[in-house]
Amino acid sequence: MVRQKIQIKKIDNLTSRQVTFSKRRRGLFKKAQELATLCDAEIALIVFSATGRLYDYSTSSMMQIIQRLKMHSEGSNRFRQILHNQEGGDYNGAASKELTSLTLELKQLNGEELQGLGMSELARLERVVESALGRVVKKKNDMLMSEINKMKTREIQLEEENAMLKQLAECVQNTRNTVELGSSVESITNSDGLGGRSLDDDKSVSDTALKLGLPFAGGDC
Repeated sequence: MVRQKIQIKKIDNLTSRQVTFSKRRRGLFKKAQELATLCDAEIALIVFSATGRLYDYSTSSMMQIIQRLKMHSEGSNRFRQILHNQEGGDYNGAASKELTSLTLELKQLNGEELQGLGMSELARLERVVESALGRVVKKKNDMLMSEINKMKTREIQLEEENAMLKQLAECVQNTRNTVELGSSVESITNSDGLGGRSLDDDKSVSDTALKLGLPFAGGDC
C-alpha cells in the first residue's frame, strides 16, 4: 500500500501533539549529530516546546557558537552597509573606513590598540578571543587524538610483526638443530660399521691359529 503523505498543519489533539513533538525532536537532534559527524560541521539547536520547556543541542559550547553567530551577523551588517554606501556613491570612503575598522579590530584581537575601550567592549573582545581559542584548542585536541590513534595502531602492527619474526626464528633454529642431530647420528653409525668386528670373524681367526699351532690372541695361552 502507498503510504499517505501527512498534511503539515497544527495537531489539534494535545496528546498526539506531545507525542509527535517528542519523536520529531529526537529525530531532529539525531540528524544534527549525524551532520556534525559526517561533515565536521559546528551546529547548535535551540527548541522550545509549547509548554515553554527548553531543549538544546550543540557540537561544542553553546555560548561559543552563539557568539560566533553574533560576529557573523555583525559582519553581514557591515557588508550590507558597504553595499548601501556603494549605491549612494560613497563606495571608496566606506571601503576605506571599513578597512580601517577591520584593521583596528584585528590589532585589538592581538592585544594591541586597547586604549579607550570600555568595560563592555573589553568584555566583548574577551568573549571573541575565548571563542576563537576554544575552536583552536578543540581542533588541536582532535588532531592530537588522531595522531595518538595512528601511533597505537602502528604499535600493534609492530608487535604483530615482532611476534611473527620471533616465531620464524624459532622454526629456523629447530630445523637447524634437527639437521645437526641427524648428521651426528649418521657419523656415529658409520664409525661403528668401520671399526666393529663380529663373532664370526673372531672364530675364523681362532681356527686358523689352532691349525698352525700359533697362540690365539683372544684365548688363554
